Amino acid sequence: MSTYVTIGAAPLTIAEVVAVARHGAPVELDPAALDRIGESRGIVDALAADPNAHYGVSTGFGALATTFIAADRRRQLQASLIRSHAAGTGDEVEREVVRGLQLLRLQTLASGRTGVRPVVAETYAAMLNAGISPVVREYGSLGCSGDLAPLAHIALAAMGEGDVRTQAGLVPASDALAAAGIPPLVLEEKEGLALINGTDGMLGMLVLALHDLDVLLTTADVAAAMSVESQLGTDAVFAADLMALRPQSGQAASAANLRAFLAESPIVASHKGPEDGRVQDAYSLRCSPQVHGAARDTVEYAATIASRELASVIDNPVITLDGRIESNGNFHGAPVAAVLDFLAISVADVASVSERRTDRALDPARSHGLPPFLAHEVGVDSGLMIAQYAAAGIVSELKRLAVPASVDSIPSSAMQEDHVSMGWSAARKLRRAIDGLTRVLAIEILTGARALDLRAPLQAAQATGAVRDLVRTVAAGPGPDRFLSPDMEAVTELVRSGAVARTAKEHA
Repeated sequence: MSTYVTIGAAPLTIAEVVAVARHGAPVELDPAALDRIGESRGIVDALAADPNAHYGVSTGFGALATTFIAADRRRQLQASLIRSHAAGTGDEVEREVVRGLQLLRLQTLASGRTGVRPVVAETYAAMLNAGISPVVREYGSLGCSGDLAPLAHIALAAMGEGDVRTQAGLVPASDALAAAGIPPLVLEEKEGLALINGTDGMLGMLVLALHDLDVLLTTADVAAAMSVESQLGTDAVFAADLMALRPQSGQAASAANLRAFLAESPIVASHKGPEDGRVQDAYSLRCSPQVHGAARDTVEYAATIASRELASVIDNPVITLDGRIESNGNFHGAPVAAVLDFLAISVADVASVSERRTDRALDPARSHGLPPFLAHEVGVDSGLMIAQYAAAGIVSELKRLAVPASVDSIPSSAMQEDHVSMGWSAARKLRRAIDGLTRVLAIEILTGARALDLRAPLQAAQATGAVRDLVRTVAAGPGPDRFLSPDMEAVTELVRSGAVARTAKEHA
């Protein structure tokens, strides 16, 4: 991408964060932001010359906040802070998460409320544009004071220490900075704290999750439509006047999708009327808008929290508009952690109802005429039997991942930081949950596509038929058993990329 995302002129949007973090869009600093940064740095320089102690400027940190640090030791203090806090362990986190960390910390620096020098913000922008992604480890953040360890790994690389990922692979940060013509930072008073006190990791993962869930919840409606149609369910329960009896906005949006995706379906029309004999469909079919809609409402609430956080200045201490330097607790990740956990609950619920629809399609006692497990030669072939096992196993894990992290505070820093958010942990498990939901929906879509084929000569609706045809570009239709895992992976990629949701919308 070549379109620059401007930092410091206005709060970043979800789309802008995704563009930089996931797609590598370049950034530019707003000139007015650089002016603000320079002005607040003047305040810090004045406080640094004051013989009285000021937290973060001339003192130690955390439980050592009362220790005065002489002027000739403060550069060492800042460097030591970053080196000691870059204490992550475990696997490397994904590049898009690292870029989100870099971007969101840069946005806070551009507020002019952190007291860093302009060169610090310029260095972070240059690293983003050069594609330098510091190695950040999975474990180390308690979500208070913000994402300390992950952000310290970013700052360490800006100092020319540690390892980074570039197009050349894993290289020392010093080599990557030199190749990009970026001088390593030598941190001055206050700057170490300003680079690590923030909710940027958990917030970045929340923003990416919101973007993904926007696609996945539409995909869930597509999958439900394919299941309702192929299992000879009814679309009458999705009528707008019935939805209006319960004015939940998410439910209404999901039902509208189901009506559109099933519009003029010959399969649905084939069994309308009193001769059908069934009074109502099972909950997993009939209540799809209610379950998917609840998740949509959760996403809407989480997006509200994310937008507020994107407009926030998270640092401690912070430079106020009237020139004071004040300690505060805005780094605590509780607001973000809570919605990350809330989303994990909704993800588990949507996956659970999807797996139940898949299971119904494979059971001849409930599928209304489909062969057992959609097998080609029953007894010889197993069809999609074990694909449902995979979905069930994922759903079981998603239920465990729905257990909230945000209530599991654990004290640290000699009881100075005695209540923490665990927001980073909530975000990490949500990322795994979203991957699981993607796979469960892919299995339902693979199942629905085969079931629609088996309803021939009856034809599917325009939207569901188009999705079935899309699936056929990567996975063959009904027939003898074959190696199933590649089909499941290929359809998962169609779901993840948004191709399934786009195709359904284009044909609805």
